[in-house]
Amino acid sequence: MPRSARSNPLALAVLVSLYERPMHPYEVAQTLRSRAKQESVRLNYGSLYAVVDSLEKRGFIRAGETVREGRRPERTVYEITDEGVRELTDWLTELVAVPAKEYPHFMVALSFLPALATDDALEAMRSRALALEIRLTQLRAALRAGDEYGLPRLFELEGEYEEKLLEAELDFVRVLIKEIDDGSLDGIEHWRSFYAPASAAMPALPEGADMVDSVALPEEAAAAEKAAAAEKAAAAEKVADSDR
Repeated sequence: MPRSARSNPLALAVLVSLYERPMHPYEVAQTLRSRAKQESVRLNYGSLYAVVDSLEKRGFIRAGETVREGRRPERTVYEITDEGVRELTDWLTELVAVPAKEYPHFMVALSFLPALATDDALEAMRSRALALEIRLTQLRAALRAGDEYGLPRLFELEGEYEEKLLEAELDFVRVLIKEIDDGSLDGIEHWRSFYAPASAAMPALPEGADMVDSVALPEEAAAAEKAAAAEKAAAAEKVADSDR
């Protein structure tokens, strides 16, 4: 399968399910849900049938018998092909071995954080911290329940991984909240200046000028003021001489 066709993890989930045994699509969905795989793979029935159709066209699965249970409609049972097994092995190996560049929504938010006023950003960060704490509590409860039920750790690895990610993010957010709140975040004065009243009235710079050109340094301003005072005094003295 081309790399571009490997973008949907649901296709991998279908291949893994059929590698276990032949199933019809509804049974695949029920199996995945019973194992809480919807926590790691986005699962909905409309997408599932489209994925099954795509995998069949690529020769990775094939239709087998048709079954009917009671008054339910007939369902087609699919099985994985030899080519499908190779694709499953190659795809899963690549996912494990090769770190992929991902674009988490929170990373996007952080890259544009100065577009919010500091007070608004601080409030949003505190809300995120609370949401992370709640999610961590829920996840840890689920992991404990699995452990008490006797579920082997092998089948909870994705939960452990999520727990570590949440812990790391919560630690990061808590530190960032503190640094914004106490003003110790490097660059925060520059950030605050974006929303200072004077900054809103700052005139547009002349074409070709930059910020250094437009703002006089303290030494330059003092020198200019001194020169202007000297010129004014000289002019007054000239007027006095002419009167004499």
